[in-house]
Amino acid sequence: MKRREFIAGLGGAAAWPLAAWAQVERLRRIGVLMSVLNDDPEGPAEMAALRQRLAEHGWVEGRTIDIAVRWAGGNIRLIESLAKELVGLKPDVLLSRSTPTTAALKRESGGIPIVFVNVAEPAEQGLVQSLARPGGNITGFTNFEASVGSKMLQLLKEIDPRIVRVVVIYNPRTAPFAGSYVRSMGAAATSLGVETIATPVQSDSDIEAALTAFARQPGGGLIAIPDAFTAERRDLITALAERMRLPAMYGLLYFARSGGLTTYAVDARDLMHRAADYVDRILSGTRAADLPVQQPTKFDLIINLKTAKALGIEVPPNLLAIAQEVIE
Repeated sequence: MKRREFIAGLGGAAAWPLAAWAQVERLRRIGVLMSVLNDDPEGPAEMAALRQRLAEHGWVEGRTIDIAVRWAGGNIRLIESLAKELVGLKPDVLLSRSTPTTAALKRESGGIPIVFVNVAEPAEQGLVQSLARPGGNITGFTNFEASVGSKMLQLLKEIDPRIVRVVVIYNPRTAPFAGSYVRSMGAAATSLGVETIATPVQSDSDIEAALTAFARQPGGGLIAIPDAFTAERRDLITALAERMRLPAMYGLLYFARSGGLTTYAVDARDLMHRAADYVDRILSGTRAADLPVQQPTKFDLIINLKTAKALGIEVPPNLLAIAQEVIE
């Protein structure tokens, strides 16, 4: 092409409508690693919240962004495999939905920005340098604050004052932060007249054996620490708790909606909605290191009155008054 023709061509391009420029804009890619499975209704609901907020920021899936989602559940080996697969797609930004998925993506990312949700104590876990100044390529939204464990224990005791012993179940592989919950509960246990018994579990049979042994003595209650392992087994855990007549408190909102007695937790869909804001800012040029990690400011209490009735519990009116949702 002659130089004069090339310059003329540039002049013509300058007159292209904005829509034409949008069509040749590079498609941005977001890689998402979910710590739930795609047949779990909560996962698609959370992804819908993410997509809705990105659309509000002007991102059009299939035209300006491509979202690659991988569903790992609580399977550590699958999490590691899918983390490598997502990074291999060379996304512009990664989004992870738990401590294990974030740790796996960090090992593989090679500097790709990561936004996390549902991570407890990211600084203590070595994922960021600090909440205010995360440094590196990772930032996001926590689902935990220091007092939440004691608050869960306090609410459970208020719901059923007969409780004097509480078994706390968790999987140490998928909940490396469990110690913080247990310590927080321990700080409140004496004043509440409750003994807490931390019990690690790693399989369905572990859960059943632990609850069966615990329920042999009266005055018992249950707290399940929120993580991908317990989330996948919520039907099993809530069914066992009801069968063994154990009043239970859960750290994920959908446990109560699945038949559990009560939950006290942040809203995971809201966290995904907020994470979309950070994804938008990173795609627009902001560094992850310049976006502070945000802590939860609002926890919701859900009480399932149907389950309370089955357990012979009369929930105090003051708790019903402050609950964000009461299931009848």
